[in-house]
Amino acid sequence: MENLREVLARHGFSFKKQFGQNFISDTNLLESIVSLAGVDQDATVLEIGCGAGTLTRALAAKAGRVIAYEIDKKLQPVLAETLAGVDNAEVVFRDFLRQDMAELESKLPPYTVVANLPYYITTPLVTKFLDEAHKAKALVVMVQDDVARRFCAREGTPDYGAITAAIARRASAEIVKSVPRRMFFPVPNVDSAVVRLTFAEGRIPVRDAATYRATVRAAFLSRRKTLENNLMQAFSLPREEARDILRRAGVPDKARGETLSPSALAALADLLYERASAAGKK
Repeated sequence: MENLREVLARHGFSFKKQFGQNFISDTNLLESIVSLAGVDQDATVLEIGCGAGTLTRALAAKAGRVIAYEIDKKLQPVLAETLAGVDNAEVVFRDFLRQDMAELESKLPPYTVVANLPYYITTPLVTKFLDEAHKAKALVVMVQDDVARRFCAREGTPDYGAITAAIARRASAEIVKSVPRRMFFPVPNVDSAVVRLTFAEGRIPVRDAATYRATVRAAFLSRRKTLENNLMQAFSLPREEARDILRRAGVPDKARGETLSPSALAALADLLYERASAAGKK
């Protein structure tokens, strides 16, 4: 394929800061991402933010089918050229965050998500799959290296947060490749990493997913406050009741949310769900 910079220049494309556009053209890196995604001829791949289509083309060379979403319609003529002759790739010009997942998944077999994600969309996109997807087998995503560390963090560390606990309920997370900033253009201000999230239903079982999400939000509501105070605020609990629930969950006095593992948060969420269910029956 012709030099990507020349293709973009010929079509008068200009990078848009609001979309966080940083494209990859290094063939070895593209092939490495495809390999890390475990894509083969039977795979259906959902790509989010296909940019100039270099990763899309590499995915299509190995996968059975690629559905690529792109928010910037100015890339349409670029993609028409870079994906010319690629019959198993379809580009959808739409903001994926607005996509109805139930509608999309009704038309798809189990699939793998591959994406080179800009910072602004990373957490909302991953959260969307965690909350709404039922057929995703894995997410293999390029993100900023600090975000990658947060995805894979352990409790009690500075990087551990709400997104870590949200991921852990449904998927295991692993940094599978570090990518220096010079591999992109325009060159971003930070290095990146490829993270693989492998879904496993029931990985951390909970009685109610919505209550788990609410418990995680409460745990990280304010890192300066104890979990007791955060639960009182988030669930409108009297102090003694909050203390009793935490005691039953085996949480030490004065503990803060970031010290609880995802499994401990799940146990706490189940107790809060029992409380809400009992109150609803009165």
